[in-house]
Amino acid sequence: KLFFTDYGNVAKVERCDMDGMNRTWIVDSNIEQPTALALDLINKYVYWVDIYLDNLEVVDYQGRKRHTVMRGRQVRHLCGIAVFENYLYAVNTDNFSILRINRYNGSDIQALTNLENAKEIRVYQKRSQIAARSHACEADAYGAPGGCSHICLLGSSYKTRTCRCRTGFILGSDGRSCK
Repeated sequence: KLFFTDYGNVAKVERCDMDGMNRTWIVDSNIEQPTALALDLINKYVYWVDIYLDNLEVVDYQGRKRHTVMRGRQVRHLCGIAVFENYLYAVNTDNFSILRINRYNGSDIQALTNLENAKEIRVYQKRSQIAARSHACEADAYGAPGGCSHICLLGSSYKTRTCRCRTGFILGSDGRSCK
């Protein structure tokens, strides 16, 4: 799945399949300017920052179990978040500090370091990476992802895929080759 925020005419947090199909609104009420977004892949939770409402909130992948982790002016300056173990890590654009925040109650906020002009943060750790099962976009015997000549996008399950082409090309009638 792909998770994203939108604060156009209707502010929301959404998800869809990697091929863009099955687009679903997860959160569309009591939300104004959702910006930063992070996933807890193990427990299947979505965290986001709303810089207009000064909220850091969480919801499960289906839009249930919503609650506020942290509220207040300090949230207004958060622009990037990541989840790891019991904490959220965030970039504070007010002073470019990297913060560690207890993800269950918003307490125990600690500034870890400062990084000039930081905007995003990611945590890379073996324990946070979920092992991928065999899937429809694996390279075939010729090295083509999912048998697609250009781009392979997973569908609603790991068994389905959609082929797409790079800009300037069109998908052939076989649904795999680009011309």
